[in-house]
Amino acid sequence: MKVKLPQLLWYENNDLEIDLPDSWDVEISPMVGAEAPALSPEQLKEGILAPLSTKPLRELAQGKKSAVIIFDDMTRPTKPGEIAPLVIEELLAGGIAEEAITFVCALGTHGALTPIEFRKKLGNLVEKFRVFNHNIYENCVSVGKTSRGTAMMINREVAEADLKVAIGCVTPHPQTGFSGGGKLILPGVAHIDSISHYHLQVEAMDRGSTGMGKHPGNILRMEIDEAASLAGIDFMINVLVNGRGKATAIFAGDLMAAHAEAVAMAKGHYATEPKPANKDLAISNAFVKPNEFTIALLPGLLSLKEYTGTVIILANSPEGQVIHYLLGRWGRNYGGRQYPVTAVPERIRLIVMAPRFDRTFGDWFANPEVVTWTRSWPETLALLEKDFGPGTSAAVIPNGTMQYFR
Repeated sequence: MKVKLPQLLWYENNDLEIDLPDSWDVEISPMVGAEAPALSPEQLKEGILAPLSTKPLRELAQGKKSAVIIFDDMTRPTKPGEIAPLVIEELLAGGIAEEAITFVCALGTHGALTPIEFRKKLGNLVEKFRVFNHNIYENCVSVGKTSRGTAMMINREVAEADLKVAIGCVTPHPQTGFSGGGKLILPGVAHIDSISHYHLQVEAMDRGSTGMGKHPGNILRMEIDEAASLAGIDFMINVLVNGRGKATAIFAGDLMAAHAEAVAMAKGHYATEPKPANKDLAISNAFVKPNEFTIALLPGLLSLKEYTGTVIILANSPEGQVIHYLLGRWGRNYGGRQYPVTAVPERIRLIVMAPRFDRTFGDWFANPEVVTWTRSWPETLALLEKDFGPGTSAAVIPNGTMQYFR
């Protein structure tokens, strides 16, 4: 049988067609909202003009001298270039001068975006507005301390703006339950020391509350919300995306209200149906985040019999893996403050199909030497057919970096 899977979100956004033996028992398990229709520009505007639990953006802008628009990076499918012009229209209507509006990319501990990547995210807005990368080591100022002891230092451009607008997406997240909301502040535009305390000390206070899809009571989410309140986000915009990475719902307004409404819908939208189980092998496609392909391992592992077997991750990432200053490897056997973050379990045979493979692709893992690397589907299938014959039970997960199992 032939299966089409999405690939290359920030490039052609086209399909990869894979062939699976007809003698296999294959279950395709998409997320519930995979085929949800994309919002039109008019629908995006309606969402911004009818904010949740706050005044319209143009009213918030009145009397303000400057504004900053915070947006997420290339590890997220959000296309702020479709939303920001509507925001700017409201800011100008509220009296803020065009030259007093800047953009800051909430990189967290990821590497800086290039001008090409800024254009992918923002389009021609880069020709009219100053767009800055966040620097986790320099030009951060204090906005207070959380109840869990995180001394919050954030980006100076963000801190000093009279009006703060944030644009991001809500998808399942392997630690915070769901992304979006105040995550654009912590870790998005926070100092490395603030981020380290949050990721290491705060998580250690209640690690069991964290995890993919875990939201109520998640200690990391509670810390994020508190940190974002200290930073003072005035207007939050969250979107959900479909199986092609296109915005299908928008939630704008008060930081907490917009995120809560987005998560309420996201719980069903990103759920995997049918939920695969007891499979011999799982094929997990890292479409939305191929540059953080390790996230796709979890749904693959959960699909197997007793969490043991073969997982194939499809990771077509022309730019390679995202630079990560906190948990990335920065030498042969050392790395950031949280390195090494994980290892491939002994009970898992991991095959990663990376058409544009480089030697550092597997450095997310402490033991990348156990990974089998391939460059094409025919090469991958040839390996599988050596070990799996008729009757093989297989799962295919089309969006392994944003689907979760309820």
